[in-house]
Amino acid sequence: MEVKIGVQNAARELTVEVEDSLENLEKAVSDAVATEGVLSLSDNKGRKVIVPVAKLAYVEIGHGVAGQVGFRS
Repeated sequence: MEVKIGVQNAARELTVEVEDSLENLEKAVSDAVATEGVLSLSDNKGRKVIVPVAKLAYVEIGHGVAGQVGFRS
């Protein structure tokens, strides 16, 4: 599952590929926002991304489009 995280005052978004369900990811984001703590996610390669909730602009959860090449008209 692909997770895109927008961070306030940052020009680029963070993109993390995780092996978790949509429900678990939604719960992790909701819990982090409710406690005003940090959002912590581990990617497929074992790396950890930690973002303070106070700096979150948005979190987009969805399936990636790996391998897509070309243009659509």
